[in-house]
Amino acid sequence: MRYLVLALCLAAGAGAAQAESGTDPDWPCVQRKQPHLSLGQMWSGPEPDEAVRDLARTPEIAALADRLEQRRLPLPEAEAEIAAFAEGADDRQLTALMVAIFDRIEPHRTALIAGIARYGHKQVDLAQRIDAHRARMEELQKAEQPDFDAIDAEEERLDWDMRIFQDRQHALTYVCETPVILEQRVFALARAIAAGLE
Repeated sequence: MRYLVLALCLAAGAGAAQAESGTDPDWPCVQRKQPHLSLGQMWSGPEPDEAVRDLARTPEIAALADRLEQRRLPLPEAEAEIAAFAEGADDRQLTALMVAIFDRIEPHRTALIAGIARYGHKQVDLAQRIDAHRARMEELQKAEQPDFDAIDAEEERLDWDMRIFQDRQHALTYVCETPVILEQRVFALARAIAAGLE
């Protein structure tokens, strides 16, 4: 029965997430599913044209964007690097830096969202497998002459799948927060870059 309860909990969580996201019934996160971000959501500065996009690919700006997008670089240090860059940069260069950062973080975030969706599907499949193990155990136990070796083997498979399921559920909180952390980083970097605009 406890296995069925866990499976139902997962289904309820997925249902609540679907109501929140409105798209994917197996989305496992409390956070709203937003597969893609747009530059306009993050950036209130000048709209980039093709010349600015070309500028975003220049070695100096590309190297700085590579460094700034790394989460291991603390935001205060990233903001200091942006401020130093802004001292000698015009609005086009600052906009190009924003484009370069966004073009690095957005594909990574999109891939994470897709991975989380696959993760959710696997958890639902695993919950169904757990329920099947439980049903099989009940069936074996009701036999006139129960096969205790088969029951033990089924219980071992059930315990193994339960362990995997629970480990994944514990990891889910961090996994679901990662796209939000990336979104917050883009926004914080955009604000720091915008502060340097003339």
